[in-house]
Amino acid sequence: MALFGSKKNQEETSKTKDIKAEVAKTEKKTKATETKESMKDLYSDSSVKIETKKGKASVVTKKYKEASKILVRPLVTEKATNLATDSKYVFVVKGSANKVEVGKAIQSVYGVKPVDINIINMKGKQVSRGRIRGKRKDWKKAIVTLKKGDTIAIYEGV
Repeated sequence: MALFGSKKNQEETSKTKDIKAEVAKTEKKTKATETKESMKDLYSDSSVKIETKKGKASVVTKKYKEASKILVRPLVTEKATNLATDSKYVFVVKGSANKVEVGKAIQSVYGVKPVDINIINMKGKQVSRGRIRGKRKDWKKAIVTLKKGDTIAIYEGV
């Protein structure tokens, strides 16, 4: 009877440690490749052509996973409503969003490809309640221009 275990147990534990180390290395490699692939996917064209039985090709857009996180809400103001007549729509977007991400999100959610995207960083206003002074949060606004004839149904329930 051994107090600290047999040689077999010691060999098995050293093997399991080696295996765990290898698994950790492969997980790190896969995480690194996932970020590279996601950037590649972000900047690549998100439409796929599919051949139908009749020989016609139809274009289907892939869903962008982050679309609901990037587009916070449509901005419904008098000025934004006037811009809608020129096929320009205004959205409040995530603070870290860029033009490419906003374009992919618009295409994924509304099914129309934007022609142009302008992004504006809006500063939060200074506010006061009695003697207490503060500041509202900074936010980001995106103005999305579509082709003539393309529309987004934003103001239906408003």
